[in-house]
Amino acid sequence: MGLVSGRETSIRPVAVVGPTASGKSELGLTLAAELGGEIVNVDAMQLYRGMDVGTAKLPVAERRGIVHHQLDVLEVTATATVASFQASARADVESIMERGRVPVLVGGSGLYVQALVDDLAFPATDAAVRARREAELAERGTLAMHDELRRVDPAAAEAILPTDGRRIVRALEVVELTGLPFSASAPKVGEPRWGTILLGLDRDTEELDSRIVARTAQMFDHGLQAEVEALVGAGLRDGVTARRALGYAQVLAALDGEYDMATAQELTTIGTRRFVRRQRSWFGRDKRMTWLDAADTDLADRALQVVTERTGS
Repeated sequence: MGLVSGRETSIRPVAVVGPTASGKSELGLTLAAELGGEIVNVDAMQLYRGMDVGTAKLPVAERRGIVHHQLDVLEVTATATVASFQASARADVESIMERGRVPVLVGGSGLYVQALVDDLAFPATDAAVRARREAELAERGTLAMHDELRRVDPAAAEAILPTDGRRIVRALEVVELTGLPFSASAPKVGEPRWGTILLGLDRDTEELDSRIVARTAQMFDHGLQAEVEALVGAGLRDGVTARRALGYAQVLAALDGEYDMATAQELTTIGTRRFVRRQRSWFGRDKRMTWLDAADTDLADRALQVVTERTGS
């Protein structure tokens, strides 16, 4: 892209999103290679340095020489925030475009994708209010806090799972600080920023479930426990976000004697299936998405056809 048949064309980023284990990384690599692009990671947990096995992060040797951004940019003690990601990832996208290359956004973290391509603003935060609300969460539990949220902001309670303590606390904090519903900070959805082409990748549920089982088993067979043990030495237990990641939280619990490692693997598989349902729900609401069947033998050609049609090249 950039020049087609002697005429200049506008560069439009391409996003490859969808549920875990659908095959986004492979398609992203193929598109980047074909389009002359660079990849911008949109997976929240792949931001963390050293969290490789449990996040299915592509090893450098398997990246086909394609430049990747937003990988290994945080220590496990740092708290990942959508606001900081938004600022740094948008800068990456614009820098890639300025160099005449195509940004290929790859990942399954719905809020991070939306922060990148939509007008998503972040209300102010207050450390004292946040600390108080987090203490209440520890004392009262997520269900009681979710009930409170339902009383003060029914729309937010409908959108946030009763088990998602972190988002419940954030929503209550925003309501308390602004006097407005948390939903007032919802993104304004229209034409995606930079004209980004949104490709959703999914598979048959039974097939995807089999891939999740196989991938989780591979992670545990190929050193997830050793990776977690090494990260504990780097401060994993002190991190707010990283230690809660799927797989890492379960291995930490097993190391603490709550259950054995086989149970940790089983719980990781179950948790991943639940997460996939949430991803499908999130991305499925976006009517701008062009959905592709990851099992299609002509997947790459179909994806390139969509990009070509959208760019007029």
